[in-house]
Amino acid sequence: MKFTQIPANTFEELQLNAGVLLSSFDPATGTTSNEDILGATSGGVSFKDTPTYKDFGEDIDNCPKNTKELKRIESREIKMNGTYLTVNTARAKSLVAAADIDSTDTTKITPRDVLKDADFEDLWWVGDYSDKNGEQNGGYIAIHLKNALSTDGFSLQSGDKSKGQFAFGYTAHYSIANPDKVPYEMYIKAGTQEAE
Repeated sequence: MKFTQIPANTFEELQLNAGVLLSSFDPATGTTSNEDILGATSGGVSFKDTPTYKDFGEDIDNCPKNTKELKRIESREIKMNGTYLTVNTARAKSLVAAADIDSTDTTKITPRDVLKDADFEDLWWVGDYSDKNGEQNGGYIAIHLKNALSTDGFSLQSGDKSKGQFAFGYTAHYSIANPDKVPYEMYIKAGTQEAE
């Protein structure tokens, strides 16, 4: 059949496996360290950039709906969701969003009702990409959330004979210092053959 086909390079352009959430990542070298991994996840991670559009031609006589020259992006909701299976005080504080870790008792997290600049953090999701996934030259897709804040709150779901689950939802935020800069970026890099 003429159109029952797939591209010849399909395997070279697949994103594979669940990926990992990181506190930092260097896209120039494609390297990270185990200390940068924020936690073990379950069910994968979802990312969505949802723009809201305004059609300035909608009330103009004789103007067709959705005329490209009169369409503008009003806002974006940029979110990353998933479920942690592991948590420590730093990650729990991040999930609460507005909270402090006690300086004398580092096991204690105290929520507060006022946001601080330090509550916003950069997050990276990085996943394997392409048919070449070696340790040195493996391909990747990386999404960098800027000024991310836990906007879904802290939640814990425990279960009989099962692991506790900590659902998360982080939203990227614009900054008054640079209001025209969308608060995320993405990298897609194909892998190359490993040296033998």
